[in-house]
Amino acid sequence: MPSAFKRLGDAELEIMMILWHAEAQLTATQIQEALRGRRDWPLSTLMTALSRLEKKGFVNCDRTTRTNLYRALISEAAYKQNESRSFLEKLYDNSLQNFVATLYDARAIDERDLDDLKRLISDLERKNRNV
Repeated sequence: MPSAFKRLGDAELEIMMILWHAEAQLTATQIQEALRGRRDWPLSTLMTALSRLEKKGFVNCDRTTRTNLYRALISEAAYKQNESRSFLEKLYDNSLQNFVATLYDARAIDERDLDDLKRLISDLERKNRNV
């Protein structure tokens, strides 16, 4: 993570999702095309967003060719881990139990989801015992 880690805004996150799932570096035009239908930005607006992401340390721009090529510097997994930790700390006093209870009370998850969580926990415990 960048040393001065900053959260991504919704639009920045959409750009990063495109870069994370790309199999190669992308041009701004390729990113613009991938955003079509969700964010129909003019190229200048996208370039501004990419510049901000570069300043934040999330994106690298290769300027060695005639066309700028963009790639993610931060992995999707690393970003999600950091955001999940921050979310849990800020809103639920670092209590996963409180988070799940809130989701259950709001009917955002049901008994089947709880069963899936139980299986996941069992699998993780089994995996940790075998390490």
